[in-house]
Amino acid sequence: MKKKTVSIKTIAANLNISVTTVSFVLNGKAKEKHISKELTQKVLDYAKAVNYKPNQIAQSLRTGKSKILVFMVEDISNSFFSKLARIIEDIAYDKGYKVIFCSNENDDEKSIDLISLFKNRQVDGFIIVPSPGIKSTIEELIEENIPVVLLDRYFAGLDCNSVVIDNEEATFNATTHLIQNQFKNIGFITTDSDQTQMKDRLLGYEKAIINNGLKPQILKIPYNETSDGKAKTFIKNFMVEAKDLDAVFFATNYLTQTGLEFFKETDPQLIQDLGIITFDDNELFKIYSPTITAVSQPLVEISNELMKLLLPLLKRKDIKEEPTKNILLQAELKIRESSGSKV
Repeated sequence: MKKKTVSIKTIAANLNISVTTVSFVLNGKAKEKHISKELTQKVLDYAKAVNYKPNQIAQSLRTGKSKILVFMVEDISNSFFSKLARIIEDIAYDKGYKVIFCSNENDDEKSIDLISLFKNRQVDGFIIVPSPGIKSTIEELIEENIPVVLLDRYFAGLDCNSVVIDNEEATFNATTHLIQNQFKNIGFITTDSDQTQMKDRLLGYEKAIINNGLKPQILKIPYNETSDGKAKTFIKNFMVEAKDLDAVFFATNYLTQTGLEFFKETDPQLIQDLGIITFDDNELFKIYSPTITAVSQPLVEISNELMKLLLPLLKRKDIKEEPTKNILLQAELKIRESSGSKV
């Protein structure tokens, strides 16, 4: 037999006090409403004894707060995003919030569907890695007074809080590192994207190459073909056409993994002979042979900055009262064996 749920009305009836008094006590307003310490403790002890659990839906309707946040990323299985998710979950939990995680697969239709779903469920706020065409959807959230912070990428001209890495500087420094180690024919493998983070990574590479009088050699793989096995074909054709490459810079960690698989299957010696750098670190890159040099994003700092922007918004009746901030963080180049000097 299903155990009957204990309600505030049940507690009030059994203690012979008003429902309002019980509600004030259980919502932490006893002192504010001048309820005696003795009665407050009596209510709390009884609620604990009968294992009272608040009705979250009713509480949400009453307060207008669900204490739930959404963390929407491109792919939650990607190590970069999953590690961020774990840190953010801990920060949110300490502040009394639970987090829902989801992936939009860089697809606008899925992004819009998910945002609409969670908005209708009255979540308190969003951290979003936006797909390319949802600028107007983000604008709507802001107009509806729903807190939102963008991660990893942003929309030019949109007045919205964001936390991003200085992708151009990070890629420039990493490419310069290869050049200083006597690599002269450096290929850049990226996704075919107009999103800010990928454009900035490409700009950093081109700036370093051109500043040193070298020739850019770039492969852009359509995003929807990076995860279905076709990326290897693109890389194969690129390696044939871009003759005499002596180094390869991968613009994402999942492209790096695909590239390393291709090298191992085709010619394992390539992994030893080529200079290799990846954007975004991964635990496996530390134990690969050779170990892989990586542009490492500061996960803890990113997570802290995201929550420092979002938490004040959650307390505002009007989110526009809080000044918009766009946080730009620096990445670290973790130099390992794969980018060692050729001489």
